[in-house]
Amino acid sequence: MKPIELAVPGVQGLTPYIPGKPIGELERELGLSHIVKLASNENPLGPSRLALAAAERALSDLHLYPDGGGFELKAALATKLGVTAEQITLGNGSNDVLELVARAFLSPEVSAVFSEHAFAVYPIVTQAVGAKALIAPAHDGSRGPQFGHDLKAMAEAVGSDTRVVFIANPNNPTGTYLGRTELETFLRGLPDHVIAVVDEAYFEYVSEPDYPNALAWLPQFPNLVVTRTFSKAYGLAGLRVGYAISSPAIADLLNRVRQPFNVNTPALEAARAALDDEDHLAKTVRLNDAGLARLMEELVKRNLKVIPSVGNFITFDGGQPAGPVYEALLREGVIVRPIANYGLPNHLRVTVGTEEENHTFLAALDRVRSA
Repeated sequence: MKPIELAVPGVQGLTPYIPGKPIGELERELGLSHIVKLASNENPLGPSRLALAAAERALSDLHLYPDGGGFELKAALATKLGVTAEQITLGNGSNDVLELVARAFLSPEVSAVFSEHAFAVYPIVTQAVGAKALIAPAHDGSRGPQFGHDLKAMAEAVGSDTRVVFIANPNNPTGTYLGRTELETFLRGLPDHVIAVVDEAYFEYVSEPDYPNALAWLPQFPNLVVTRTFSKAYGLAGLRVGYAISSPAIADLLNRVRQPFNVNTPALEAARAALDDEDHLAKTVRLNDAGLARLMEELVKRNLKVIPSVGNFITFDGGQPAGPVYEALLREGVIVRPIANYGLPNHLRVTVGTEEENHTFLAALDRVRSA
């Protein structure tokens, strides 16, 4: 038998996650230098100096296994977030904890609900365990932000066999968000056989007055899981460390399926130090606010349809298939993200960079469009 015939059905039909093109790959392919990567929603300022120093100090202990329980990072997170260490599950990035949720609560006999145009990991982890994916249509713009989560449609998709609902707030790749009242009402209406995952990977970037902090709802909703990451605003994407906050009962279940030592020692130490560097986080947010506003303004000036975003990226409709535009930008030395795999074949997503990087992108886009 062929190897694919030996795989479980969910894996046989699985399409792997496609990351943003690495800088080194583009250098090898086209022989370019001075490449600007705005494809993966990374922090253009990089990690804080405190995090770098902590990671460097940890290198002398690489012959030892990491703290499998992540005691010190959990303690630091518990203090900062106002939760207990028993409520925290650490992951190799927040993708890892999303997979832990799927492994703990999904199976071929049950279903998961998520929105159209939502984060690509939700269908991947659902299909990998053989569960049924129920995709609710996104807003069409008539009664909610176009391409955003339609909570009414998601509620209608929940059935007696549904065990997990995934909600990205704000959503990647659209940048849309759900307000406090509508999200709380949705959570309150879920049946008690459903685990609600609120993915807040871009939480630190959002300043909208009606944007909720889902952690505040943990006492009300025992089936709520909130996921966050150090990969975005904290600039530690290369170290891979994220976490979930839930009830201690759910955290216990997630930790049963969590791989031993899933977060390495430099990541644990860098993440703990990053929590203390409030100046770096504030600088990151200021840079992003200014860059996001400028990109929005400039793209609108070019008569491009922009999806208003509260994250550290912006998605726009080029009015034509995005693939050729993406390829042309690569030849200009600018890496962005085509998102046809999210059901948006004419859209490109661009990460907010430094002022210089944003200028480089806009100039390259002008050259590509004029050609």
